[in-house]
Amino acid sequence: MPPTYVIERASTISAMRFRVLGPTQVLLADGREIAVGGPRLRALLALLLLDAGRVVSAERLIDGLYGEHPPRGAANALQSLVSRLRQALPAEHTPVEFHPAGYRLAVDPADVDAYRFERLAEAGRRALAGGDWPRAAAVLREALELWRGPALADVIDVAGVPAQAARLDELRLAATEDRIEAELALGGHAELVPELRQLVVAHPLRERSRGHLMRALSAQGRTAEALAEFEDARRSLAEQLGVDPSAALAAIHLAVLRGDESSAVPRGGGSSGVRPTTEQALPSQLTTFVGREEELTRVRALLGERRLVTLTGPGGAGKTRLAIEAAGRSDGEVCLVELAGLADGSDVPQAVLSALGLRDAGLRAPAEPGRQTTDRLVEALAERRLLLVLDNCEHVIADAARLAARLLGACPALRVLATSREPLGLAGEALCPLSGLTLPPPDTSTEDADDYAAVSLFVQRAADVAPDFTVTPANVDVVLRICRTLDGLPLAIELAAARLRALPVAEVAARLDDRFRLLSMGSRAASPRHRTLRAVVEWSWDLLDDAERTLARRLTVFAGGATLEAAERVSGLSSAEFVDALSGLADKSFVELAGGRYRMLETVRAFCAERLVEAGETDQLRRAHTAYFLEFAWTASDRLRQAEQLHWLRRLDAERDNLHAALRRATAAGDTSDAAGLVAALSFYWWLRGMRGEAARLAADVLDLLGDEAPSGLNEEFALCVYNTSLAGAGHLPSLGTQRSVIRSLDGPPRQPFLLYLSGISTGPPSGGAEHVEELMRELRQLVGPDTWINALGAMGSGSALMWSGQWDRARTALATALDGFRSTGDRWGCMITLGALGELAAWRGDPETAGVHMDEAMGLAEALESAVDQADMLRTRGEIRLRAGDLTGSRDDFTGALLLAQRSGAPEFVASARLGLAQVARLRGDPVEARRFCEEALVGGLTGWYVGEATRSEIILVLGEITEAERAGAASPSGEPPSADGA
Repeated sequence: MPPTYVIERASTISAMRFRVLGPTQVLLADGREIAVGGPRLRALLALLLLDAGRVVSAERLIDGLYGEHPPRGAANALQSLVSRLRQALPAEHTPVEFHPAGYRLAVDPADVDAYRFERLAEAGRRALAGGDWPRAAAVLREALELWRGPALADVIDVAGVPAQAARLDELRLAATEDRIEAELALGGHAELVPELRQLVVAHPLRERSRGHLMRALSAQGRTAEALAEFEDARRSLAEQLGVDPSAALAAIHLAVLRGDESSAVPRGGGSSGVRPTTEQALPSQLTTFVGREEELTRVRALLGERRLVTLTGPGGAGKTRLAIEAAGRSDGEVCLVELAGLADGSDVPQAVLSALGLRDAGLRAPAEPGRQTTDRLVEALAERRLLLVLDNCEHVIADAARLAARLLGACPALRVLATSREPLGLAGEALCPLSGLTLPPPDTSTEDADDYAAVSLFVQRAADVAPDFTVTPANVDVVLRICRTLDGLPLAIELAAARLRALPVAEVAARLDDRFRLLSMGSRAASPRHRTLRAVVEWSWDLLDDAERTLARRLTVFAGGATLEAAERVSGLSSAEFVDALSGLADKSFVELAGGRYRMLETVRAFCAERLVEAGETDQLRRAHTAYFLEFAWTASDRLRQAEQLHWLRRLDAERDNLHAALRRATAAGDTSDAAGLVAALSFYWWLRGMRGEAARLAADVLDLLGDEAPSGLNEEFALCVYNTSLAGAGHLPSLGTQRSVIRSLDGPPRQPFLLYLSGISTGPPSGGAEHVEELMRELRQLVGPDTWINALGAMGSGSALMWSGQWDRARTALATALDGFRSTGDRWGCMITLGALGELAAWRGDPETAGVHMDEAMGLAEALESAVDQADMLRTRGEIRLRAGDLTGSRDDFTGALLLAQRSGAPEFVASARLGLAQVARLRGDPVEARRFCEEALVGGLTGWYVGEATRSEIILVLGEITEAERAGAASPSGEPPSADGA
């Protein structure tokens, strides 16, 4: 008795066994069968069993149960079927699990006969390939004994089952042929002839079975019958497919004629019916392949693991070129089918037939009535190891998908590599999405720029038309701008590079605002839809349905992408219509999803924006976009003073382009309320992110719109526009009076409480010292009531005033109250500035250790906030503490760091105070020349028109006077002693 070869089982043991190789059955461990409902319920079980242990989406199950036209309420019907299936199976096991993505049959795949069969068949095939005939025959017999009839025989009439059954039946036939191959090698000729005659009658076009029969007959001395089989095969192939026998079958025929049957027996496991590798029918490329090495590696790996791989992406992303490169590096026969020229999807099978070089009918007989081209393809490819490249499927997507599914189900040696702007949507499809080529980050050097694929492609194609072109320090920024503006899309970059034949590179960059006119001269050899940038996008646009076009043009109102919520709210579509349209746009590569945001490539966005203008929807969408982001800005502003501060900072960062676009559009349209409201809502965010310069420019534009006085109902917004504009050291601005007058102008708590801080640093504290500050804070508390954040801000203001007036104990109490308040709200910024004040106070009181603890915590909070301005402020404060302690080296390091951060974030008061600190360090080191230089630099720019700037300016002028006096004293009596740090 031959040994039994088993496959390794998973560690879990199931009490049930499942059979689909024949009628569907569920067996308990003791062999008793469990009855499972009607055909559709058993079909559901079968579909889950074929993916045992894996989640199967509801969409796939509905397609499998109901086909292309499911009934209304199919999702509910599926849920009902799942419930019935759970009830039919033993309650103690309940292997049917619900998952967010679908349903899962939680059983060990080894308990499913189809899985065991495939594992055994693969093991037998490997043994056959290794020349281990006894093991191959034994394992394959064990695999085939699992069959009890045609696969899924009792549910074959259910919509999606025939394709699955055809796949399993094809695997069974291939395993049978493998087993016969092994047994022929072991000398079992006579007993195989009857079985082989049955196979040949059932499958007259399978050359491998015919070859087996010829070898078995020849081995018994029945040469004439073997030759007759070859003639019959040649006649059938010519009449039905219009082809000659394969080289492998012809080799067996020649061996029989010579009486040398052994020469036709494969050594090392080759199958006698497999076609040899042929020359690959791929077009030669005229240009080098640039920039897709990583994707090429991934595609080749996927082709080694999966049978259907689809390259997706927008037009011009280079899908066809990548597919050709990947196919050219694959082993075996390749056939490229170009579908771009097809006007009707029904022509797809004929296009594949033509590409394979097959006739529509045989040489000696017309096509059989009712016989379809797809049937002829299945017969021709049934045992052919081939990589079929289906290029440009998007406009015939449904027909291409149907053909691929049919061929892959019936032809186990076939692989398909498709290119499309949307997936084929088949089970087992592996996607490889393409977008633009890699782009260099900002400030990339000339030497490094060419290392990035987008730049490398531009340079190579530019050199084709302008041989002297190279990237130089003079043009590197222009080249990077071109590549970024074109999203790194290969076709767009190549079209732009071609313009260097007539235009300087700077002119090409300058004209990209009208990219569709500029990039309108492509290769004359290219297909019409690839000759211009507009044609590429128009081709994709024409494939959209009406709802997708509506959403595509409306999404162009967003700058920098959109979240799902924002896109739905602004689009104005119903929820169901929006979801379907967005899914369609994503599938068709019109939008990309990355990091939870939907974005369009700028080229696509520019095209769709033209369609928005044509539809007359520009103003409607602008208003919807502004309304959404005004609401978002106010919501975020409130959250910035709470524990979720960091989360909302990141959200505001992500929406910065949208927020500023909404502000600019509202300003340009003269919508004073919306424009001023956005300035007010964004004021705290701008401060936290150190965006002084940009905030001042945006606020100044709105202030021009508002005029010299606050419009009715916009007092708070008007004041915030003035304060934000003043922070950049602007010239004459409308006067708002003192902080007291600003507070007294309010009817209640300000909607933007940060107004109170800006008013303080802009106008300064009340005259009269700490007592007047405390009086003003009492008025503020009466106005705002129990608002914790505003009261903490007021306590911080009181503490600072008390500290500067020398009332240190009272100052510490007030600052401690402020710190407790800010901590209770979760506001890191409030805690940070209060800790900075406490650090200064501790240093003044001669307690450097406590000062250091406070400053370390403040610095940690500034880093957590990623606020360059506040980090500059904290470094400056720590520098002053170290200066007072006599640590000149440490203070110089802090002032230098503060200067760099303040310059980067455009904070003139901190730039000036950092230079003042460096001047103090230089003065204490006995270098009055260096000290004077720093002071004079500190006086340049941005310190007029607001309190903190003016105060810093006054301090600088005072220090300059001290330096002058020191210089005179030194000239009169040079002692060589540096000044003391006590008065620094």
